[in-house]
Amino acid sequence: MRVAFGADHAGFSLKQELIGRVKGLGHETLDLGTNSADPVDYPDYAEAVGRAVIEGRAERAILICGSGVGASVAANKIRGVRAGLCHDTYSAHQGVEHDDMNVLVLGARVIGPELAAELAAAFLRADFSGAERHRRRLDKVKKLERAFAGRDKPS
Repeated sequence: MRVAFGADHAGFSLKQELIGRVKGLGHETLDLGTNSADPVDYPDYAEAVGRAVIEGRAERAILICGSGVGASVAANKIRGVRAGLCHDTYSAHQGVEHDDMNVLVLGARVIGPELAAELAAAFLRADFSGAERHRRRLDKVKKLERAFAGRDKPS
């Protein structure tokens, strides 16, 4: 599987660690930055990994910022991205199995590299179940996405 990676400055070090771990699992990686610990804005990297997934340059992505919250919010603004902030292994695989999550978001200031590697492995091992109830729910999520695409918040 080809996995895109993106991180802001707070997630840079963890991103570097995880790229090696994911390659070790036999996956191909696409590093979309950042390339240092110099301050940058997390929405830029959320956009980069989101685009890679929706354009088919990667099947899944791992996105990292300090808490994971900002990057998750930003990534989920991209139509077709289903990003989940996970700090436990159950959520990392269940998000794929039930919700067809395609972007794993991690908080580098919340978890350490060993847990992050376990989460990445669980995320990448998982497959969407395709069960009727999961497809039905995913269709409803997609309907919401279409209904609110391009709409600004009412003033």
